This record gives sequence, C-alpha cells and structure tokens, in this order.
Amino acid sequence: MDRLAQLQQFIGREFDQSPSPFMKWLNPIVLSAEEGHLEFQYTVRPEWLNPIGNLHGGVTAAIVDDIIGATMFSLNENSFITTINNVIDYFSTAKENDNIVAETKIIKRGRQFVNAQCEIWNADKTKLIARGTSNLFKINN
Repeated sequence: MDRLAQLQQFIGREFDQSPSPFMKWLNPIVLSAEEGHLEFQYTVRPEWLNPIGNLHGGVTAAIVDDIIGATMFSLNENSFITTINNVIDYFSTAKENDNIVAETKIIKRGRQFVNAQCEIWNADKTKLIARGTSNLFKINN
C-alpha cells in the first residue's frame, strides 16, 4: 500500500501508526489526506503551554515541522525528504483543550527541493494562529 493510502485510512481518527515517535506524541487526528495536502487536528495539552497559559511557540513550530514531514510522506517519493529550514510567523494563540487544525500545501515541488507551507488555525478556521514555510531537500537512498 502506498504511503498516501496509509494516511487516508486514518481519516477521522488518530494517526497512531505514524513511523514518527514524535508524531505519535503529538497525537493528531487526520481530517483529510491528499497528495501534498494534509489537514490534522490537535488538542492543546497542558504540557504544550508556555508560562502564561498559551500554546508554546516551540510546540507550534514542532507541529509545523512534523505535519510538513508527513506531507512529504504523502508524495510517495522514493527519496527521503529532509528539512533545510523552517520560517514561522505567529499571529495568535491557543489555550489548553482548544482544538487546532494544521493544514499543509506544496508551494513548489522540484527535482531536488520542495517548498511547503503549513497554516495552523483554531477549530473553525476563523483565527490564524501561525503560518510556517519550509524548504526541504530530497536525499537519494
């Protein structure tokens, strides 16, 4: 079974078969999965908060990096695709027990490099929490 089909099997439920132990810790629910485009939902947990009770920027960045990695997984490439850099802009915040939605898309898919974007929203997508872009590099196995 291809990797995209594996992701699609989890639509509407927790992606507990991720090859990434970190993603298992983040515990996303797959909302949609298409080639180069994913939507995952997360519930903000107490250990994800900064000292004033908001979603920690480092956790936000980790979600961006992790779901973009899963988006690379959805491409069914024969190469491993690794992150070169992440740039993240923070616009708003989330609180404990809030549901947030991370949505990715491919901006440019070249022979060696991929540029991808992730937006993190509140549950009903009325408030943009953060937007991240990543450049990634294909490593031939």
